[in-house]
Amino acid sequence: MKPYLQLTNGQRYQISGLKKAGFTQTAIALEVGVHQSTISRELAGNQGQLCKFHLLPSVRE
Repeated sequence: MKPYLQLTNGQRYQISGLKKAGFTQTAIALEVGVHQSTISRELAGNQGQLCKFHLLPSVRE
């Protein structure tokens, strides 16, 4: 079994941007280099929060 690696903030930015650009989960997974289920879990866990990765910390507060 492969060890579990968390997504980096950079990968999360990339996922968010690709999703906003209309890419499918499959296309995002290929681009980021992770399994489709990782993308699915990331998007499901951050519903309504995708834009937070595009905002500067001072804007989020």
